[in-house]
Amino acid sequence: MGGFGPGWLIPRSPHSSWGPAADIRLPSGALCGTKDREGVFAMTFLRRFALPFLVALAAGAAFAAPAAPAPGVYVMRHLQKDAGDDPGLSAEGKANAERLAGWFGADAPRAIYVSSTRRARETAAPLARKLHIDAKEYAPADVAGLVARVRQESGTVLIVGHSNTVPVIVEALGGARPAPIADDSFGDIWRVAPGGVVEKKSLGGR
Repeated sequence: MGGFGPGWLIPRSPHSSWGPAADIRLPSGALCGTKDREGVFAMTFLRRFALPFLVALAAGAAFAAPAAPAPGVYVMRHLQKDAGDDPGLSAEGKANAERLAGWFGADAPRAIYVSSTRRARETAAPLARKLHIDAKEYAPADVAGLVARVRQESGTVLIVGHSNTVPVIVEALGGARPAPIADDSFGDIWRVAPGGVVEKKSLGGR
């Protein structure tokens, strides 16, 4: 049977106390009206409860905490050095290297690159020990190779270079080339953001 159609007759039981047996004629659409009322109830529920919840959920997502900034690359010259061939750091340079170890705060490098010179290695040594990572050496003349390796890193990177290579490295990373670095200038640090924006910082401040 297909169900109750319009004007369908329901036979009254002959044992009913309502009187002689007869047919009860339901009004056309009486049962369909029940389904319509269920549909209206469902729509009312959605409007009053579900939709406000979804709107609140979307608003919460819009005001969620901003994502962490994308990793950048810090580029700096080695710190103060002694005299001689392939010199190490002076007493002042070693003291500043210890300061460098605590300079980055929450944006600590996940990789450190140093040129194949003693002064560059000693500049990064306290920071590398603190972070429990090994510094990676690069050839000072191979800036293209250095940049290619750095671009494979997934986090913040520190590059320790020299007065004549730092401007070249910053430019190769996509930033504006810094002015030439004076021979007696130490402690400046350039941060190159992924979009090429360059911010000059100093070991003596942030």
